[in-house]
Amino acid sequence: MKSRLTQELFAQPFDNANTPRFGMFRRPLLSLPEPPIRAELFSVERLEQHAQSLAIAQSVSSNLRRGRPLTQRLYDNTKVFNKTYCAIVQATSSRRPITPAAEWFLDNFHIVDEQIREIKNDLPPGYYALLPKLSDGPLQGYPRVFGVAWALVAHTDSAFDTHKLTRFVEAYQRVQPLTIGELWALAITLRVTLVENLTAFIHEGVSFNFSTISYATGRRDGVMLRRPM
Repeated sequence: MKSRLTQELFAQPFDNANTPRFGMFRRPLLSLPEPPIRAELFSVERLEQHAQSLAIAQSVSSNLRRGRPLTQRLYDNTKVFNKTYCAIVQATSSRRPITPAAEWFLDNFHIVDEQIREIKNDLPPGYYALLPKLSDGPLQGYPRVFGVAWALVAHTDSAFDTHKLTRFVEAYQRVQPLTIGELWALAITLRVTLVENLTAFIHEGVSFNFSTISYATGRRDGVMLRRPM
């Protein structure tokens, strides 16, 4: 069942895609996470159309340094991961049965932890402050490139590849060029979005496709770990 916030987002014109969930990075601690970032799956051609609509819809603030931080949400996600990991370890130590999703998380926790560390290191506050920020919509104050990452994750079910990413970004830039800094930050904002999505999937009790995060960091040893059907 969709949350009230998700219903509000999708009640707006479908191609006004600069409208991700309000609570994505600024929720009170210990509150329940929003549902996973998931929308209609698009073909490559439809992704290109969507990217162009997104480029038209997004407007940027003239004040770059005024923005909403991502650090609190990342901190919240870290708490969720650590708490979940400790609970699973305790269960296995007590020889209690665990679900396949819990087994997946236990085996891949080191990857999750590594990605969170790299996000913190790769997007320092000074650089983040210089990224163009959205001037309106639910993502007001967040970087424009984060809206791009959110739309791509939502319409590929977190399973997009290099070809789709390239076509999506190229289509966006045919309407509105991104800055060099935004292109550099795209991989990081993709990881932030996927980590946020993983938090929601953990609460849903399913596993996750982490190959995209491996791609975003330049790793070549990522494996496809999809949610069971």
